[in-house]
Amino acid sequence: MTLLIGLLIPLLGTVLGASFVFFMKDELPLRVQKTLLGFASGVMVAASVWSLLIPAMEMEEQKGEWSVFPAAVGFLLGMAFLLVLDDVTPHLHLGSDKPEGPRFRLSRTAMLVLAVTIHNLPEGMAVGVVFAGAEQGVSNISLASAVAVSLGIAIQNVPEGAIISMPMRAEGNSRWRSFLIGSLSGAVEPIGGLAVVMLASMLTPVLPYMLAFAAGAMFYVVVEELIPEASSGQHSNLSTIGFAVGFVLMMVLDVLMG
Repeated sequence: MTLLIGLLIPLLGTVLGASFVFFMKDELPLRVQKTLLGFASGVMVAASVWSLLIPAMEMEEQKGEWSVFPAAVGFLLGMAFLLVLDDVTPHLHLGSDKPEGPRFRLSRTAMLVLAVTIHNLPEGMAVGVVFAGAEQGVSNISLASAVAVSLGIAIQNVPEGAIISMPMRAEGNSRWRSFLIGSLSGAVEPIGGLAVVMLASMLTPVLPYMLAFAAGAMFYVVVEELIPEASSGQHSNLSTIGFAVGFVLMMVLDVLMG
């Protein structure tokens, strides 16, 4: 039951954020969007370092200098996986009129949802793999630290859900349609998390690689999408402040609950 709740918490954050479409008439102000994009970046980077990369190396500490090998390999594989996924999936980023990936006859809404799905998959993987470690009794991954990751991702999913649903409403979709699209954009997280948990239970020896893999995937999203979008144009200083707040919040959550 704890595992199920942990996997669903991030989705609830997205649903809460998407519900903003019922209470706000216009898109989120640019200043707010920039701040929230930076905040999401900070949370994801801190979660990758404290909850994924460091535990991956600590699990292999008996190997001495080679303890960094699984973390390095897993991280690069995670980056490569998202790079390929981004290249083979037709998608459209918010605020852009130019689709990316192969050409398919898909609606603008469908391509926007696919873009968000690519973004959210690594977050679900991250939550799943830390819960897998906690469930298997890995000494340096506690259930509390797994819950901290889940809560951290959920917190940054609240503004993310709003950033998705509000532009949908601005493009002429109904409030309910915008809410559903925004909410469903987070559905891939518990699905991806559950898949990772099931895989990790069968492949325990590769858990350090899987932890680093999730970290690499999240870093790809941050470097490829979030930071460029947050730092372009006006109010980039607000995104920097948001990054700092998100990073510190996730770091504190992990240390206090770990």
